[in-house]
Amino acid sequence: MLTEQRLIELLTGFPKVRIALVGDFFLDKYLDCDRSLSEVSLETGLEAFQVIRIRCYPGAAGTVANNLKALEVGEVYAVGFTGDDGEGYELRCGLQRIGVDLTNLQIRSDLMTPTYTKPMMKEPDGYWHELNRLDIKNRQPLPEDLQEKVIASVKELLPKVHAIVISDQVQERNCGVITDKVRATLCELAASHPDKVFYADSRERIGEFSNFAIKPNRYEAAKAVNGEWHRGVGFEKAIEFGRELFKRNRKPVFVTVGEHGILVFCEYGAWHIPAVPVTGEIDIVGAGDSVTGGIVPALCLGAHPVEAATIGNIVASITIQQIGVTGTATRSQVLERFREAEKAISPRFLGS
Repeated sequence: MLTEQRLIELLTGFPKVRIALVGDFFLDKYLDCDRSLSEVSLETGLEAFQVIRIRCYPGAAGTVANNLKALEVGEVYAVGFTGDDGEGYELRCGLQRIGVDLTNLQIRSDLMTPTYTKPMMKEPDGYWHELNRLDIKNRQPLPEDLQEKVIASVKELLPKVHAIVISDQVQERNCGVITDKVRATLCELAASHPDKVFYADSRERIGEFSNFAIKPNRYEAAKAVNGEWHRGVGFEKAIEFGRELFKRNRKPVFVTVGEHGILVFCEYGAWHIPAVPVTGEIDIVGAGDSVTGGIVPALCLGAHPVEAATIGNIVASITIQQIGVTGTATRSQVLERFREAEKAISPRFLGS
């Protein structure tokens, strides 16, 4: 069980941690529109939305980076690519602003910068809501030379970092940074470097990572075990899937279960860490990435997986209260939230 003294000790150590973040760096591009300013297109007769503000943030792996740097993790090295385009410029500027090392983030003129474009509409009554998202992704296999550069970057960074963190966002196989070849090499490196933290988050292929600590949500865990998506995965089923994933991999498994918090499976048994109670409107976009932001640096400092998951839970409880953006939390906010919610988030042992 995490104590206040132990939490302070871990948070104090975050600035000493160095992490290589490998994967799909997206740009989250928000187009804020005002319905009261809408015009009718003379050419089509359709409503022409009027953009009053553009907001750009690092997304996907960039969201993880944003969370790590907000928690004052010492060094974050980005490994991946952007296109040689306007979106790539905005993404790199966003990462530079928060202090991410971009030496190993390749610029490619033959690829587009993956981008989630999110039109946000303000209605006349002041209500904001999101319209259909526009996704920019590369839908061809990642070039072989870029795969080799990603692998070379990881090998170069490995001696100087405490952790290799994978953010595998692209659903189409081999079209993102974490191709079959890249993943296989990373799994080999994880096996040969047990002193390092290897941690993966993957939308489609979390079950294909070996020798890694993994963080699926309940649906990703179900797919990893049964090979297909399940529409409904209850709490007890999530426990079943988490146990199976740990049995296969023998590395910590963190299964996020939404409003129920996190399930942890490790050599010390299975545990449930309840979600931190919050009130008011919430926005769960990026919640999983904020969980990673809390878990990984704690693991790097020798935290028990249950301690690390508790910190991840606390970080997520702060970020989901930030509406319309992919939120972050500071170390002082984490400590304050722990003091408020300590009794409500005591872990429950589920057995060996």
